[in-house]
Amino acid sequence: MSGEPARDARFDGGRGRWVGASVPRREDPRLLSGRGRFVDDVHLTGMLHAGFVRATVAHAHLTGVDLEATRAVPGVVAAFDAADLDLGDVVALLDRPPEEFTPTTMPVLARDKIRFVGEPVAVVVARDPYAVEDGIEATVVSTDPLPAVVSEQTALAADAPAVHDEAPGNVLLDVTMFDTPGVDEAFAAAAADGIVVDLVTHSARQNALPLETRGVVAAWDDHDDQLHVQICTQVPHQVRTVIAHSMRVPERTVRVTVPDMGGGFGQKCVVGREEIAVAALARRLDAPVKWIEDRREALTAGFLAREQRYRSRAAFDTDGHITALDVDIACDMGAYSCYPFTAGIEPLMAAAEMPSVYRVPAYRVRARALTTNKAPSAPYRGVSRPQYVLAIERVMEHAARLLDLDPVEIRRRNVITEFPWTGINAVTYDPGSYLESLELAETIMRDEGWTALRERALGEGRFVGIGYCCFSERTGYGSEAFAKRKMQVVPGFDISEIRMDTTGAVVVTSGTMNHGQSHETTLAQIVAEKLGIDIAQVKLRQGDTERIAYGWGTFASRSATIGGSAVSLAAGRLGELLCRIAAHLLETRPENVALDGEGGVVQLDDPTQRISFADIADVAYLRAHLLPKEVEPTLSATASFDVPGDGTFSNATHAAVVELDPGTGRVEFLRYACVEDCGVVIHPQVVEGQARGGIAQGIAGALYEQVTYADNGEPSAASFIDYLVPTATEVPDISVDHLETPCATTENGAKGAGEGGTIGAPATVLNAVNDALRHTGVELDDTPVHPQTVLAALDDAATSREEATA
Repeated sequence: MSGEPARDARFDGGRGRWVGASVPRREDPRLLSGRGRFVDDVHLTGMLHAGFVRATVAHAHLTGVDLEATRAVPGVVAAFDAADLDLGDVVALLDRPPEEFTPTTMPVLARDKIRFVGEPVAVVVARDPYAVEDGIEATVVSTDPLPAVVSEQTALAADAPAVHDEAPGNVLLDVTMFDTPGVDEAFAAAAADGIVVDLVTHSARQNALPLETRGVVAAWDDHDDQLHVQICTQVPHQVRTVIAHSMRVPERTVRVTVPDMGGGFGQKCVVGREEIAVAALARRLDAPVKWIEDRREALTAGFLAREQRYRSRAAFDTDGHITALDVDIACDMGAYSCYPFTAGIEPLMAAAEMPSVYRVPAYRVRARALTTNKAPSAPYRGVSRPQYVLAIERVMEHAARLLDLDPVEIRRRNVITEFPWTGINAVTYDPGSYLESLELAETIMRDEGWTALRERALGEGRFVGIGYCCFSERTGYGSEAFAKRKMQVVPGFDISEIRMDTTGAVVVTSGTMNHGQSHETTLAQIVAEKLGIDIAQVKLRQGDTERIAYGWGTFASRSATIGGSAVSLAAGRLGELLCRIAAHLLETRPENVALDGEGGVVQLDDPTQRISFADIADVAYLRAHLLPKEVEPTLSATASFDVPGDGTFSNATHAAVVELDPGTGRVEFLRYACVEDCGVVIHPQVVEGQARGGIAQGIAGALYEQVTYADNGEPSAASFIDYLVPTATEVPDISVDHLETPCATTENGAKGAGEGGTIGAPATVLNAVNDALRHTGVELDDTPVHPQTVLAALDDAATSREEATA
């Protein structure tokens, strides 16, 4: 199929006045002029400040917390340990048997044992942040140290200490998700007549690094008999649920609201211990309490991600077709399961989707989640897909080299081209442009002269390489998709309500949660297009558990697919109601009227007969006696939406040109191209921003960012001096080309676009680096690739050559 297929009839007007237009972002005037309101901008009368006493050892029995000196510090109002607060624990569950999954019990404050450096042990409340720090310094924590578990090797060692007594062997999840017929036979055949690729890839532990760190302000409202929690979270309803459960109070007594938010990237789609503690403190002290995470806390004690190891074996025939894939996956999930996704979030994602965009006929995979003495892992933009895509793309590169095939050609021979495609992993892929995106990326490299430069540079002594990555991004995971993971808490649906006022303007709610994705603009575009009104007449409400019936927030590229579909359905139902009232007022049949696209309803057999939304609203609210008898005096509608089946798949191919300096090991980008297909594009500029931002984070994982630990479990990166983050100087200009294969299962034809950039970039960059090194004998399969990594590999290769010729 082409990248511009025949459009589904439902999307004949998909690119209309609003959908498909890069209208000015409605958030920008407020945010760019400094009028945004973030959690740290919240100041309440009598507000106190909280800070956490954190563990300085990675693994130890907690034998005592002495708060006497803490409470005597001037300005300190109170200090509490776990026994003082007496809060319920956080437990995330999978409906899997004990031999597959072991849950962890995460106390709000460490109780009997410390499991990572930075774990909260006690909390100090004071009148200002300075007194809080003094109180923290005065606290005495007594421990009985234990050996630390800091790697896959130490976790699985026969004599390894147990991070959790209930998890012997330090394994929280161990599943053989697929073992289809024919795997062993395919490897035997490939060994006899074909090739077998056997490689190990590692990816480093990373921090999502939202610009705004975590923070919360909680206050008890006597008037409403309610605890109001203002927090920067991607999942306000889930935060409410866990706070209420931990405090042992009805959910109605907790209200969670989210002001403007400076990024989340998945790190804020789980529930943290600190926000529970602050909420409990506000109720206990009957005073507003604020906690803002500092950057050191964010780097050492915040949720991390990405530390994974893949042993990938693949069988190929002599023509370059993959015949079997056998993978062993180990994910270092840190000290606890995150709520609600559990420690299974990374290994289950990887195992379910590892075949990627390729026709794999036989598949075996074992996936494990390991617990170690490190800060817990949580979703981070892409969730295992950057890692498993890197693994399968490295498999393709190694196979191409062994078979003397062009890297694009081996992908062309294996990529899925028939849709819908049900893979060996029991996942059905909806139509996409996998081959088309690959070929367009190849064309860009060739027509712009980069392919020729690659060959010419080698003769000039320059190390220039081109790397490709072809991949898909499952987006809009619905309830059915999440249920396959056997999560006890199953996300999926979204609910939207829309109300029109007497002027014809509307307020629409969404259970998604904006944290930089331009929801105020894009969701308003969907409503404006559906009703035929100006976007200025649409107001979006999000992030308030009192105003929103229920929502699962924003993660997994679900906002346009699921949230946008719910918004579209609600707007459509309101449009039907408007037409019914208009037909009555125009004294014609309901089927003889339609929305006119100009904020009104027109009579089809006599277009001179028209009534505006404002006039309809005037009747609905102020002269309700004129309404049809069957219509209630209101202009509102509610709709829910849940993507059926396995969700919908965006896809892309990335291509990068790099030049490597063999003297310093530095990698410089000469070109980066992204060819993406996310279905109907609601706002092209927003999609391009999502792609470029995601690619920047993928480059960070490929070349820069890494959280490392000493043998005693102490993290090495406590500031940006040690944790390298690329800046605008290191991130190249990125071109984005759009293909469009509308999704048949979402209301607006859109697929998600939030994570694709991050998914494809690490493999693209690593493949380009290896291509630049193709004449040296060096093969790099781990990320990040630091300059010292390159230099050490070149030195090792030179030593090997010298020994071979000696």
